[in-house]
This record gives sequence, structure tokens and C-alpha cells, in this order.
Amino acid sequence: QVQLVESGGGLVQAGGSLRLSCAASGSIFSISAMGWYRQAPGKQRELVATITTDGSTNYADSVKGRFTISRDNAKNTVTLQMNSLEPEDTAVYYCNAARRVGVIAFDYYWGQGTQVTVSS
Repeated sequence: QVQLVESGGGLVQAGGSLRLSCAASGSIFSISAMGWYRQAPGKQRELVATITTDGSTNYADSVKGRFTISRDNAKNTVTLQMNSLEPEDTAVYYCNAARRVGVIAFDYYWGQGTQVTVSS
């Protein structure tokens, strides 16, 4: 019931910046949190950053201080500002949304993924 559309991926040199955006549509009124994950070749998908409806944020140690996650006033879009990019940040980045469907139950939705490549 939630659709996620991503944009902003591309190629950038080390030390540069990129901004990823994700727009949610459908049953967005029940979304409790949104975030970004990434998966590099030969590695498992890992959490990058999340943000709740109250604005609380959480970052992976590897990106803390370099990446910033934010949401708009309607809380139906999420943006990941990536600064001081490193070649190790190269991965496919996936937008994620958590929708509450019960007292302790959630449904999870994923975008199609967008490629981020950082050259050295």
C-alpha cells in the first residue's frame, strides 16, 4: 500500500556530495519511520540512517558526521544528504518505509534502489 520512488544517485569524486530523495505515496498516514539502506558488491545490505515521525535519527557509525537524513513537513519524503563521500560508500542505496499494522507489527516497503558510485 506504500510506493517509494527514489532519485539522486550518480557518480561523484571522493570528497564530493550527493543528495538522495525518496517520495512515498499510498497509505502514507500510517508510516512510522523511513530510512536508507545500502548494499555493496559482495556484501550484505546494511542500515545507513533512519528517521522517525518525531524526528529522531539514527546513523551507522561509518557515516555518522558525514550523512544527514531529514523529512519534509508532510513526512512523506525523506532526503539523505551525503557529504565527504568515500569510495567505500559505493553501493546501491535503497529507500525503506515502516508502516504500523498492529500493536507491535509493522509492514516494510522498499524502493527499487539507486546506484551511488564514488571514484578515487
